[in-house]
This record gives sequence, structure tokens and C-alpha cells, in this order.
Amino acid sequence: MRFPTASWSQTRTVVGQQLSHIPRAWSQAFVALALLTAGACANVAIPILLGKVIDTVIVGGAITPVAISLVLMAAVSALLSASGFYILSRLTERVIANLREDMVATALRLPTHRVEEAGTGDLVSRSTDDVAELSAAVTDSLPVLAKSLFAVVGTGLALVSLNWQYVMVVAAVTPLYFFAARRYLHRAPQRYTDERASMAERARRLLESIRGRKTVRAFRLEEYMHGRIERASQAVVDNGYAARRTMMVLQLWMTGIELVMLIIGLVVSFWAVRSQVLSVGTVTAAMLLLIRLRGPLMGLMRVIDTVQSGYASLSRIVGVVIDPPRAVPASGAPTPRGVAEMRDVSFSYDDGGWAVQDVSLELPAGHTVALVGASGAGKTTVAALMAGLRVPEEGKVTVDGVEVSALSDTERVARLAMVTQEVHVFSGTLRADLSLAAPQANDEQMLQALERVGARWYAQLEEGLDTVIGSQGIQLDPVASQQLALARILLLDPKLVIMDEATAEAGSVGAEALEQAATEVTCGRTALVVAHRLDQAARADRIVVMDNGRVVEQGSHHELLDYGGRYKQLWAAWQKGRQR
Repeated sequence: MRFPTASWSQTRTVVGQQLSHIPRAWSQAFVALALLTAGACANVAIPILLGKVIDTVIVGGAITPVAISLVLMAAVSALLSASGFYILSRLTERVIANLREDMVATALRLPTHRVEEAGTGDLVSRSTDDVAELSAAVTDSLPVLAKSLFAVVGTGLALVSLNWQYVMVVAAVTPLYFFAARRYLHRAPQRYTDERASMAERARRLLESIRGRKTVRAFRLEEYMHGRIERASQAVVDNGYAARRTMMVLQLWMTGIELVMLIIGLVVSFWAVRSQVLSVGTVTAAMLLLIRLRGPLMGLMRVIDTVQSGYASLSRIVGVVIDPPRAVPASGAPTPRGVAEMRDVSFSYDDGGWAVQDVSLELPAGHTVALVGASGAGKTTVAALMAGLRVPEEGKVTVDGVEVSALSDTERVARLAMVTQEVHVFSGTLRADLSLAAPQANDEQMLQALERVGARWYAQLEEGLDTVIGSQGIQLDPVASQQLALARILLLDPKLVIMDEATAEAGSVGAEALEQAATEVTCGRTALVVAHRLDQAARADRIVVMDNGRVVEQGSHHELLDYGGRYKQLWAAWQKGRQR
């Protein structure tokens, strides 16, 4: 379920769309093309002027005018080429910047399950490795590529203009170049795409190992995980070598073709001088033109490798943005009340079998409903369905009488929010982190939210709300991070809160603080709580017991204990575990 790789037509369409968003992009491209063409023509004139120097010396004429023309032509060629490169590089870098922003924006709007199915490593690789590769290809290779192409075309035209016999050189080597290029392009794109894909797989393996390092150590899976990373890394090496091997074969072809080109050029030049069709200076200019082709052709060889890799990266980046999630229009939902309902809901993952089946439950306004059950019972799936992160295959999930999937982003934010065990502290000031939930909130409201969730650690921050936290500042412990996430919920002020083991860190340090924070957040709101602690469930208005994806019991704490079913067994086991 990786993100797709865009085809050539899709890539061309997206790049065209990006160009259309830049003012005067096509006129800039035309000016750059004109400057590069003029620079290439001026550059081709240099060997022709060198040939005139030889003829002038042979006849005993003055070489000063020709020498001055030679210097001026070299200066003009450099100036025109540099101007064209500047305009073209500036334009392409603007396209890459816009494309990068679109990719990140698209990724942020994607449903959570889509990112999970593709693997975070795939998305991280495209947004880092591929963007860097594309930027390097444009910055380092585009000027060389443009210069080499114009030089090759200009040299070919200049040769033919000197004497028609040199058409033989062009006619002899063109099919060889065509065959070599076609052979290379037939193999290279897929090999470079495979290389980029293997890099994504390696990134995924590394991220899994780093994020799950506690589990890896607990089950002594170090050797197993190391082996997976080693195999993924070896795949990168193998695919990289296959791509470079294709380039080395092309280089051998180019060297052989160059030898053929020079031999034919010498034969034609010898015949032209002997027949007195051309002067010594003219054939010297012609051979200099042929020899000078080595530079542009070698330049093409050096950059075509990078260009192919850059195109592979471009197609992977475009693969993310070709099918962006469509904005959901406003559904006309009524004023938020926090009433939610699941009716005969069934859902399955790709591995087959129902994750939840025929689940029905109601969340009246202002009530707290707790979900309990063994691991794998389907609690987290129910929470994701209620939050709209998953779409049921059967049945419907409604909030305030409207299906969750039909709510626009604005309508959804006004109604519900979800807090999980895994929270993220964004790098920046504490104020900026809190304002993500409510940009309009003032300092007093932020401080009040922190106070309500019991974030007493705030008083120890010397710079207050201006304190930099996250990866580039103060590292908050898990309890403080969860309190910060709960403070965001208070600022957001939704009518429905879904808490998927949001206080799991309360098992030891800070247990009471997180429990009180969770109670503060759910007070006066409708709440669906996936309870990892049964004392949490005992305080809920209603408890829903799940087993194997189905609801097996519902009721209050005392009702379920009197019933003597699955919940009583779980409660007895919980109480026994606490006494140890």
C-alpha cells in the first residue's frame, strides 16, 4: 500500500500546473531558452575563429582583429549562458519549493489510515531523501545539462555549415547515440525507481526499530531487527549498483562512439584539404568542433545519471500529490451538541476478518461511555470510527445526527477531538504549541487551561509561555506532554472528546495528576473513553464491554458486577493485580 509513483504524463501535468501558478513563468522560460541558445551559438563561434587565426597566419595577415573578436565572443558566450542559467535555475527552484509545499500539505490532509497503510517511512523518504535528490539534480545538473545540449546541437549545425561533407559524421554517429540512449532509458528509470523505493523501505525499518526500541529490548529482538535493517540496506546497495552499472555501460558506448566520430571526421577533413575544398584553417576549426564535443558529451554522461535519479524522485513526490484528498463541503450540521451514535457498524482491515462487527452504541450529550475489553477486542477501532479516522464498511457513525464522514473540517473541529496515548510536543514556544488548538486564545486562557489540567511544571519555566519546548528546547516528560495535549483540548473546547488510553502514563508517576486532568477535560462534555484502567471505567456513566470485535455487555459499573459476566471477570483480575 505504498504511495504510487507518478507516470510521465502525470508528472508533466503536475509540473505544468506548478508553472501556471508562477507569474510570467513561461515568458521567463522563453527568455532563458533564448539566452542559452545565443550563448551556445557564441561558444560554437570560438573554434571557427581559431581556424581563421590559422588561415590568417598562413597567408601572413594581421591576427589582431581576429584575436579581439575571439576574446569578445568568449565573453559574450559566458555572459549570455550565465544569464540564462540564472533565470532557469531560479524558475526551477521556485517550482520545486511549491511542489514540496504541496506534498507536505497533501500529506497532512491525508487520512491517518492512508499514511499507516503506506508506512511512515515511505512518506518520510519522499519528503526528505527525494526532495533533496531532486533539488540537487536541479541545482547541480540542470545548468550542465542545458549547456551540453545547446553545445551539441550548435556544434552539429556549425559542422554542417562549414561543409556539407561533415553531414557524414553526424549521419554516422546519430544512430549510435540514439541506440545507446534508448538502451539506457529502457533500463535506467525502473532501476532508479527501485533504488528510491528501497531507500524508503530502509527508512521504514529504521523508524520501526527506533520507535519500538523498548519492545525490541524487552523481547530481545535486537538481532532480528538488525537483520531486517541489514537486508533493507543491502537492497539499497544492490539497487544502487544496478543503476550505476547501467551508467557505466552507457559511458563505454559513448567512448566508442566518440572514437568513431573522430576517425570519420579526420577522413572527411583529409579528403576536403586534399581536394582543395576546404582550407587547413577550416578543417582545423571543424576538428576542434568535434574535439570540443567531448566536453558537452561527457557533461551529459555525468549529469544524466543524476537527472534519472532526480526524475525518479520527482515522480515519487508527484505520486503523493496526484490524488489529493478532496475537501468535504459543509453539510449544514446543526449547532454542536455532542450527541453521537454508532448503528450496526462493521469494519475490517486489509488482513481480512472483521475488526469490529455489528457494533451499536449511543453517547448522549454530557455522558461518559467507557470501552473495556482485552487487547485486540476492537476498542481502538471503535474510537477511530467514532472520530472519523476510519470509515465503516457497514452501518453508520453520526455526530449530532450527521455522518462523521460527511462533516467538513470546520464542522468536525467544532464537534469532536481525539486524544491518544502517543502525543507530540511541537518544537517551538509553549505559546505556539498551545495556540495550535485555538489561535485566537490569549495568554490568560492558555494559563487557565494549563492550571485546569494540573500542569504545575509550568511554574518552573523561567520564560513562561515564551519557553522553547520540544526537540529544540526543553524536553517534557510523558506526563507533562499528555497534560499539554489535554490543555489543547480545553482550548479547542469540542462537545465530544474521544480518549484512546490517553492517561496510560498514569500507571506510575503522575497517576493522580493525569486522572484529574482527564476528569477535567471530560467534565460537561460527551466522552468516549478507551479505558486501560478499570477504575476509570467504574466512574463512567455507562460501560461497554467488547470481545472479539463485538459488544458483549453494556451497563453501569454496579449493573455489570451484578450481572456476573465478562466485566466482572475483568474487574476481579484488575483488583487482584492491584493487590500484588
